[in-house]
Amino acid sequence: MPPAPLDDSRFPGLRRRGFLAAAGGAAGLGALALAGCGGPGGSGAAADGGRPRRGGTLRAAFAGGGASETLDPHRTNLFVDAARSKALFDLLADYGDDLSAQPRLAASWEPNDGLDRWRVKLRKAAFHDGKPVTAADVLYSYRRIADPKESFRAKASLEPIDLKASRAVDSRTVEFVLKRPTAEFPNVLAAFGAYIVPEGAHDFDRKPVGSGPFRFVSFEPGRSTVVERNDDYWDGAPHLDRLEFVIANEESARVNSLLGGQVEYAHELNPTTARAHEGKGQIEIVRLRNSAMQAFAMKTDRAPFDDERVREAFFLIADRKELVAGALSGAGEIGNDLFGKGYEYYADGLPQRTQDLDKARHLLKKADAEGLRVTLDTSDVAAGFTEAAAIFRDQAARAGVRVTVRTGSKDTYWADTLNSGTLACYRSGAMPIETHISQRLLSDSTTNATHWHHKDFDALYQQAQSTKDKKDRAAVYARMQRRLHAEGGFLVWGFADWILGTARTVRGVAHDAPANTLNWARFDRVWLA
Repeated sequence: MPPAPLDDSRFPGLRRRGFLAAAGGAAGLGALALAGCGGPGGSGAAADGGRPRRGGTLRAAFAGGGASETLDPHRTNLFVDAARSKALFDLLADYGDDLSAQPRLAASWEPNDGLDRWRVKLRKAAFHDGKPVTAADVLYSYRRIADPKESFRAKASLEPIDLKASRAVDSRTVEFVLKRPTAEFPNVLAAFGAYIVPEGAHDFDRKPVGSGPFRFVSFEPGRSTVVERNDDYWDGAPHLDRLEFVIANEESARVNSLLGGQVEYAHELNPTTARAHEGKGQIEIVRLRNSAMQAFAMKTDRAPFDDERVREAFFLIADRKELVAGALSGAGEIGNDLFGKGYEYYADGLPQRTQDLDKARHLLKKADAEGLRVTLDTSDVAAGFTEAAAIFRDQAARAGVRVTVRTGSKDTYWADTLNSGTLACYRSGAMPIETHISQRLLSDSTTNATHWHHKDFDALYQQAQSTKDKKDRAAVYARMQRRLHAEGGFLVWGFADWILGTARTVRGVAHDAPANTLNWARFDRVWLA
């Protein structure tokens, strides 16, 4: 029998502090800083992990998107969207702990000598209705994502594929024909949101059918999603009988429900909460170090940030140490205006930018922008956003810049700030640097928050993708990053720890998996002691 519907008596913490009503805006774009749940090799949230035990229901509290929520995996944007999609569906590949592509539904991949044709062999897997996952399902899924009338998240990442020319060699082999040689094509297979669905599928909110570790039971947008164990899952049946995603937009609601025993997993806690409860024995705190890029996004196609001197001045206004200490309570490390610190191809040889208010004033004067006034959009949609906005406002004032902080709706923040305004708080989770470029910085990227549109930059990306030698490819990425460091639109001031909390009975949650990787939201590998 299905579980009883959610009610306030079951979740008093959510009732007190903002259980999301079934009304609200569109799911936010770009909210991709995700936490990590461990696979079989991950350490448990408790020191005495023990042997996995089968059974029970785990309730996981996430922030949500209101009445606009969907189970369409190709529209994945919010953390809860991604977690639900991973429970119900599969990717061809996903990112491992080192941000390299790891096979999932794809058993293997092999390029031709020219790197412009890749054959992908599918493993034996079945959808929840018993039908096998086939090459036709893969091609349908990718063609749906690439539909020019849609704005699916993974569209930009799939751009290298000529989907008209690509074909099914047999029922379990796909030959992808590429528009240009692509050395890192497996990263395309791991693109965020590129889930495989049955051929012809389109009605996902009524009864979605995937190949994931859990089967659909019920869905109430903005409130709850219930799934149950798929005993026939190709990667082994989950330990849990059931998994329930509970929507609680307020961090305090998630914490209170965890403390009160109404949920066993609380996603996205702030550093203050973590310090208050860490080591106290009531709940377990899991920190994923330096997982979320923290930034201010400047729109480079409109005043005042269409002048690169103004952008450089803002780079120099920021006191990164103060921002990390104040907005993140010290739970992170400073950034250098580039994504992917510590990842493959990261340009760590560039000098660390530090605050220089005199030079910032000089640049603003040269740009005829003395006494500049700008509006900084922020929201409590993410931990540290409002604090960072206030700190930067005070830093800018010391350079003669008046920043007005405007707080927007957390339900629609990501969609609102994608194309409106000029300056906004921003964050992103882990992904390969080339994926960040393809999704956030190319002219046709659907989540290009800085409106960085440069055809020569696009050409450099294609050159990097077509370069077979890894050392030569790294040199192209370094060239691109030098340009972004000098004149890009992301003021990357820090990298935050990602923090979640669990009940002490929860096991199988990894402490070392980076955000946005295969082992995030691995609820199929979690169990209750």
